Amino acid sequence: MTKTIGIHQPNFVPWLGYFYKIKQCDSFVYLDTAQYTKNSFQNRNKIKTPQGEHWLAIPVLTKGKFGQATNEVEVNSTEKRQEKILKTLEMNYKKAPFFANYFEPLKKIMTENTSLKLSEICIAINTWICIELGITTPCVKASDLALSPELKSTGLLVEICKKMEATRYLSGTGGSNYQEEESFKQNNIELVYSKFAFPEYKQLWGDRLMNLSILDTLFNCGAATKTFIL
Repeated sequence: MTKTIGIHQPNFVPWLGYFYKIKQCDSFVYLDTAQYTKNSFQNRNKIKTPQGEHWLAIPVLTKGKFGQATNEVEVNSTEKRQEKILKTLEMNYKKAPFFANYFEPLKKIMTENTSLKLSEICIAINTWICIELGITTPCVKASDLALSPELKSTGLLVEICKKMEATRYLSGTGGSNYQEEESFKQNNIELVYSKFAFPEYKQLWGDRLMNLSILDTLFNCGAATKTFIL
């Protein structure tokens, strides 16, 4: 019996393709043990404004912390992160047809979540989004799997697949740039790449922009967002 697994860092309000990947899997692993990458999608994502793309970001502490794991990254508690993010969303999406459906639940998560860990905040938001999209894929954290600390890159992915008893690994397209495909074959794991095309839908503010945060899709399309990940 085939068991498909997906693995990815816990990103902040990620794009539709992230949730499409979770939907296609039998299990999904948040790779919270991976080294944190500064100015990546782990703590920020793109939304649309009248001026074009805008980075929506959670400020994090990185000075003197190079090499820290994703689950060790702390948000900058001296900045009013919740208020700034929520105000930016409200300013740019309050006229979107389904803004009211999702803004208050998101606001509740962001204001009531007292964790200072970036990964915990991201996972909490992504869990809520999965519920909204009807995604029931079980999700676990890599930090709970007792993985070998010396393993990196492909070796780490293969070990996670084995721990989860997976026979197929669903990778993002970017994985083809660094993954050792032969290693998956040697361990009897089928390697396949996710093929997701960002859909066309009516957006605010002029010309269509692609690969935005899923919040753009939810605010503009509402429950119809579910059809994009089927």
